[in-house]
Amino acid sequence: MASTRKISFNNKKSREFGRTIKKRVNDYFKRNNLSKHANSEMILKTVVLLSMYVGAYLLIMFGELSLFAMWMLCFVMGIGMAGIGFSVSHDALHGAYSSNKMVNSVLGSTFDLLGANGYIWQITHNIIHHTYTNVHGHDEDLEVAGFIRLSPHQEYKPVHRLQHVLAFVAYSTATLFWVFIKDYKYFLQSELGPYKDKSHPLGEWVKLILTKLAYYGYTIVIPLVFLDITWWQWLIGFISLHLTAGLILGVVFQLAHVVEETEHVDPGEDNKIDEHWIIHELETTSNFARDNKWLSWYIGGLNYQIEHHLFPKVCHVHYPEISEIVERTAKEYDIPYNEHETLGEAIGSHYQMLRWLGTPDAEPATA
Repeated sequence: MASTRKISFNNKKSREFGRTIKKRVNDYFKRNNLSKHANSEMILKTVVLLSMYVGAYLLIMFGELSLFAMWMLCFVMGIGMAGIGFSVSHDALHGAYSSNKMVNSVLGSTFDLLGANGYIWQITHNIIHHTYTNVHGHDEDLEVAGFIRLSPHQEYKPVHRLQHVLAFVAYSTATLFWVFIKDYKYFLQSELGPYKDKSHPLGEWVKLILTKLAYYGYTIVIPLVFLDITWWQWLIGFISLHLTAGLILGVVFQLAHVVEETEHVDPGEDNKIDEHWIIHELETTSNFARDNKWLSWYIGGLNYQIEHHLFPKVCHVHYPEISEIVERTAKEYDIPYNEHETLGEAIGSHYQMLRWLGTPDAEPATA
């Protein structure tokens, strides 16, 4: 069993706020006789997104299309891949899609079929990122690449001066890194976020290998064997798919935490944060474009990141309604509720944050 470098939050502080916000959200579901899980809208979305990805793949394989048409469908697959990750896999791996664990497990496996690994994601994202959001040395989401500095507590390097450009290149290669390197790396390394001497069940190792082989099989081997294309034509399509998905996924996930308003924390040698965990999540998280219904639909409500962090087991289709409760309660208790009104504002804020963090004078907002 892995040992941990445990961080403690001062959950005795502002305890009333935590109780109030939980009660009000629970009362909303009871009052309206609603399940916290997926509804018909969510099921329809699942069908649409899976059909986009699988349908584009089948057209490439059996549609006898021109090279240009097949290339365009690779972009469609990339858009579908990101959408499935945002909306279907993400909710299922959080246990938010259904109250039935088997349903969550089956739909969570879509993550593995996209070339990533759901088990390691649940560790790095569900446990580490959600618990230690923007905490230096613990939040794995801040560790994109050595040439990218996403926290003022990270060591500055001269290459960081270019990160406002390099970061978007790194984001674009995110899924390629996932498919070929990241999952293996995390399975093999002994330290993972706050965990030391981390080991993994044999069954998860077997699942990792089998699902990776399945992905390599249907995306690499089968197209090269059965399509009348050269290896370099296949490579252009494969890279186009992943650069599309990677850029969309990479940018969206950064807009919630690495923007100008959010705080970054260094727990210090005593590993203590003098704040209630719920308030810590509000201070380190930001929403964006809440009025953009199309964007909310496509990215699985991740523009309601505050609500997602406070209620990760609630399906994202409910976030627009409960966000009003969370915002109102935060204002009552004089607690920050960070947000950008549009997607463009959020991207602009992230860009400015990258520029600031790319200077040696960038200092932590909190100690």
